[in-house]
Amino acid sequence: MHRWLVWNFVFPLQEGLKAHPTLRILKEMEAADRLSVSALEELQAQKLRRLIEYSYAHVPYVREQMNQSGVKPADIQSPADLRLLPIMTKADVRQHRDKLRSEIAGKLSAFSSGGSTGEPLIFDLSKYRIASRVACRQRVSRWWGTSVGDSELALWGSPLELTRQDWVRGLRDRAMNSRLLSAYELNEATMSKYLDILEQSRFRQIFAYPSAIYLLSRHAQKEGRDLRNLGTKAVFVTSEVLYPHQRELISQTFGCPVANGYGGRDSGFIAHDCPQGGMHLMADAVVTEILDAEGRPVAPGESGEIVVTDLYSQEFPFLRYVTGDVGAVSTSLCACGRPLPLLARLDGRSNDSIVTPDGRIMHGQSVVSLLMEVEGVAQFRVCQRQVDHFHVQIVRNENFRPESEERIRSRWCNRLRCQVDLTFEYLPKLPAERSGKFRHIVSELPVGKVQTTAAGPASARLS
Repeated sequence: MHRWLVWNFVFPLQEGLKAHPTLRILKEMEAADRLSVSALEELQAQKLRRLIEYSYAHVPYVREQMNQSGVKPADIQSPADLRLLPIMTKADVRQHRDKLRSEIAGKLSAFSSGGSTGEPLIFDLSKYRIASRVACRQRVSRWWGTSVGDSELALWGSPLELTRQDWVRGLRDRAMNSRLLSAYELNEATMSKYLDILEQSRFRQIFAYPSAIYLLSRHAQKEGRDLRNLGTKAVFVTSEVLYPHQRELISQTFGCPVANGYGGRDSGFIAHDCPQGGMHLMADAVVTEILDAEGRPVAPGESGEIVVTDLYSQEFPFLRYVTGDVGAVSTSLCACGRPLPLLARLDGRSNDSIVTPDGRIMHGQSVVSLLMEVEGVAQFRVCQRQVDHFHVQIVRNENFRPESEERIRSRWCNRLRCQVDLTFEYLPKLPAERSGKFRHIVSELPVGKVQTTAAGPASARLS
């Protein structure tokens, strides 16, 4: 009954008071899920043409970039034509924020994203763009049999959410059956308290960072808590790489599937798992390109940097926006029958990769397992500061042995196929980033960054 009331009255009232066309966009998105592949491709092309026409007419930065490149709106008829345009980096957004605002835009809201470097990126979003993200979240929630109004726990760490929990938002969360808990400080006492809340409230859906809900799952095992009978339908995770060992433990702990999502406030809602196991690109909302070291599209199945064009971002357009993430697309269709294309892999941040002394680039996932397999390592972070030097931070438990250091060093050099220096630091805990996210591998070396110069589209490259 509560879910019905929220879905039919509270949620529409909330979105209506905000002047967000969320329900209309959701209806369009769910209709797109029923299209044929060719019809979805035509829908995407139509939306892209409208975005380009609007941006050229009303957004100074886009108009200047297109004029410098000798490109007219009529030249962009399909996603393949986006190669005619220069890419957009976070530096471009910082430098040209004023010129990225539409000249006829209504009220825009300022948002920020800390990013992997911690340097804030401030940009503006329209009500239309914000509503599209909310609609996309509801779209995928309904794939999994959950909905707004279902009891919901958010284990999150974004300062944006955690510093705005005033009494109005508190009332809204109670009305929407939602509870927010901080993922920023997860010590044992806090996690025990969170487990008490879980057992008392029996949330039907959980939203969390992978690292945060993984730590909570480990703590539940340590305390012998059985969370499989809480009635949780799905655990939704996003904002970090989801490792297989994390998915397995979280699923075992809660007795339900783990649904992985990919996107950001700046880049938009890009992809999400469906119950049949496919990670679908939201092709009716975002155009996704995978580029190689020269800025050219890679073949399906090959990894490259992910560049996106958000089709709902007219008033502050993100055109060919470099996410800083690495992934690959697939030509296969999912067994679920939806026409949305698939991500074959999502490898994480480009600076989650490491560089070997002989010039090879290895993604962090290829070395994360080396430390996970060492008994006594509770948490770890590895920072590459030089091509031949890695600083390893470890939180150890009672099972850690003195010889483990040498084991890690030997296996690390074997995996890299060369000699490198490892220094170790042992800490009582590893703090998350300012956003509350956690990364196992941090490279301070420039790896696989897409850049552009004043030369225009021909200069789009990875360097």
